[in-house]
Amino acid sequence: MQYHEIGKTGMKVSSLSFGASSLGGVFHDLKEKEGIQAVFTAIEAGMNFIDVSPYYGHYKAETVLGKALKDIPRDRYYLSTKVGRYGKDGVNMWDYSAKRATESVYESMERLNIDFIDLINVHDVEFADLNQVVNETLPALVELREKGVVGHVGITDLQLENLKWVIDHSPSGTIESVLSFCHYCLCDDKLADFLDYFELKGIGVINASPLSMGLLSERGVPAWHPAPKPLVDACRKAMEHCKAKNYPIEKLAMQFSVSNPKVATTLFSTTNPENVKKNIAFIEEPVDWELVREVQDIIGDQKRVSWANS
Repeated sequence: MQYHEIGKTGMKVSSLSFGASSLGGVFHDLKEKEGIQAVFTAIEAGMNFIDVSPYYGHYKAETVLGKALKDIPRDRYYLSTKVGRYGKDGVNMWDYSAKRATESVYESMERLNIDFIDLINVHDVEFADLNQVVNETLPALVELREKGVVGHVGITDLQLENLKWVIDHSPSGTIESVLSFCHYCLCDDKLADFLDYFELKGIGVINASPLSMGLLSERGVPAWHPAPKPLVDACRKAMEHCKAKNYPIEKLAMQFSVSNPKVATTLFSTTNPENVKKNIAFIEEPVDWELVREVQDIIGDQKRVSWANS
């Protein structure tokens, strides 16, 4: 396992990290004990960064993760969670007010059984009034940082342009990291266009969803996946090409996503301990760059085709 610092935070994190969204039953039905064991397996294998959100499973992911964290020494991991997106009884809710953001931090700590959050993020800023994020949400989190309740402050979004806008309109030093998903993977590497900008600003980069929410998998996309059909079809052809070469597309996708040293870490999510072990084994092998080129040629004009967040 390799380790990279997230920007200038001092947090040296594993190149592959544990995304806890699956602990909320977001993608599949959750076997809680198995999910907790997946967390243990990740930590034992050298992953030291865990990302979660109150939104995942409408608080369930934080609750289940909290059960796991009770049995893990606090110095074994960095913990990242979020404010702004919530939900209850299957209904999504958004609230980016300073008051709710502050309350949410303390509520998350209680669910997670911790008394300090290493990284707190404004979740999916595209759903907010970006001016409110700059003038209200982020100042509330900075105040918590100054009080020592949280260590560092970041923002997340699918739309990279929004991340840049918020950074450009915030005081220097406010934002220490960005988290983007589905934009540094085999079918979409748009994040690469922004890496020099983030580095210039001293901001760390966290990548998520190396399989592009199932596009880059032999299982294929779930019914709810928002990708347009031509992209789904192109990725399916790429998967079949890899399969014919006895090189699972999941393996190639994982290797590609952790290959850029300007990306501090890549998050993947699973409740299966064996998947944790498998993905770690994948990234310990060198990437086949010729196969990367072949896959991207197959994806062709569907490369960098994106979709609206939901």
